[in-house]
Amino acid sequence: MPAVSFQHVSKIYSSPRGDLHALQDVSFDIEPGEFFGLLGPNGAGKTTLISILAGLSRATSGQVRVHGHDVQSDYQAARRQLGVVPQELVFDPFFNVREALRFQSGYFGIRHNDAWINELLDGLGLADKAGANMRQLSGGMKRRVLIAQALVHKPPVIVLDEPTAGVDVELRQTLWHFISDLNKRLGSTVLLTTHYLEEAEALCGRIAMLKQGRVVALEKTSALLARAASNVLRFKTDATLPADLAAQARVTGRVVQLPAIDALAVEHTLARLREAGVAPEDIEIRKADLEDVFLDLTSATPRPAKSAEVLP
Repeated sequence: MPAVSFQHVSKIYSSPRGDLHALQDVSFDIEPGEFFGLLGPNGAGKTTLISILAGLSRATSGQVRVHGHDVQSDYQAARRQLGVVPQELVFDPFFNVREALRFQSGYFGIRHNDAWINELLDGLGLADKAGANMRQLSGGMKRRVLIAQALVHKPPVIVLDEPTAGVDVELRQTLWHFISDLNKRLGSTVLLTTHYLEEAEALCGRIAMLKQGRVVALEKTSALLARAASNVLRFKTDATLPADLAAQARVTGRVVQLPAIDALAVEHTLARLREAGVAPEDIEIRKADLEDVFLDLTSATPRPAKSAEVLP
């Protein structure tokens, strides 16, 4: 039985201006113990899909199950299986950290779980803040408390919606060490959405990519990486690129990145730059990564969701 199952999920928002199709026939399963990535540009439908999974929004059509429990008809059982870390910082200003975790435990009928609360506080670097009022915490510390609240009832499925957006490197490292340990030690299933593609590449065994509410890729991370050009030519310049190279380039400020399948392609690119009077600086060649695949897939015309298949 899948840990999470999305079957033909669509979500339509109606307004006087017309219908907005936030999700269109999304189907995929996440297996127990899997570390799964859900990627896509802003507005692709990631948060809408997670809201439906958490029971905060209702799908227009389709079915979502968590360990066999329908998120609508069997909401209470489905919700007990989930630990959801939202994007927004939401906290109760009247409690200290330990009290907030005890109250969260009570929502799930759990009492006398101080040993697990202490483990969460230690694992997330909150032990010295246990007695601090929530209002006194920095944004990064509040984010850690949100993660602890999502895990306080030991859910078999952990959902992380942009958990490291806008936080420091220390928190990112602490979070991934702790979540990876839960995934390996307890067999927790993890569903992650992130804009830090290096995180998805390092952590996720399989990835679904959304564009305009449709699944445009659903494969093992290694298979997605195999789609990319074998190398990328990277350099800096202030000059304007020739039109044929500009059409292929990813430009960030002065940094230009171009696909470079082999040495002949690199030689051809450098020759075109010389012909155009462009003098590249700090030239290097690197291996293609998940960001290259992501940009390639999300800039292309989306395929129908049914064409994406789950690979073993």
